[in-house]
Amino acid sequence: MTNSSLVEYVKISPNKTVNRNRSIDRITPHCVVGQVTVESLGNVFASTSREASSNYGIGKDGRIGMYVEEKDRSWCSSSKENDNRAVTIEVASDLAHPYAITDAAYRSLVDLCYDICKRNGKSKLLWFNDKDKTLSYSPKENEMVITVHRWFANKACPGDYIYNRLGKIADEVNSRLMIEDDKMKQEEFNTMFAVAMAEYRKERQDNDSSEYSEEARKWAVSNGIVNGTGEDGKFNGSWEDFITREQVVTMLYRFAKYIDKE
Repeated sequence: MTNSSLVEYVKISPNKTVNRNRSIDRITPHCVVGQVTVESLGNVFASTSREASSNYGIGKDGRIGMYVEEKDRSWCSSSKENDNRAVTIEVASDLAHPYAITDAAYRSLVDLCYDICKRNGKSKLLWFNDKDKTLSYSPKENEMVITVHRWFANKACPGDYIYNRLGKIADEVNSRLMIEDDKMKQEEFNTMFAVAMAEYRKERQDNDSSEYSEEARKWAVSNGIVNGTGEDGKFNGSWEDFITREQVVTMLYRFAKYIDKE
């Protein structure tokens, strides 16, 4: 497991369980209940008396901090089962309902969720807006689901502001994941096509060709119109290979010089 490169501040909390016992297939956003910085949140999680932590935190200015590495379980959601499977994110918020977060914090939350999915090999982030359906769902290998703290304890977390936007967050993340997936598929296709084309051209690059062109080929070679593509000085006319525009103008240029000599 890797950690996010979006992190700008690190203060590892002692409040964690080293090495989570489940693979990551959940993301659990929380609200801090305070418009704090990543530094102040790190100080909170540094206290052993708090017995609390999160993997990441997002400050009111949108900066991202890390307090528990993704390989380890944070103490965040009032559920060992959830925290062993989830990357937990505390987000700076207002002190009162609906616990709104800043635009900068929202953008960073979307960015971080996308980054978590991408690094963990997930191509889809799911929000069911239903506790029983979510907790009974077995995510496919490429899926990540969103869970919330209020499902595991009598809390308002992550606050209605974040809660009511979780569907939008999932949509934004999925849109970016789809673009990335299409890009990877295109790159994979381009690579496969290039390999196949190279093999095809190799088959075509030889000195064998139809008898009707034999006289013309000998003339072109003897007069320097075609020099071939062979290595170590061995001529290879590649007579049945494709011809590029660059090669066309080169042969025309050589022919013009040949005519001029005549």
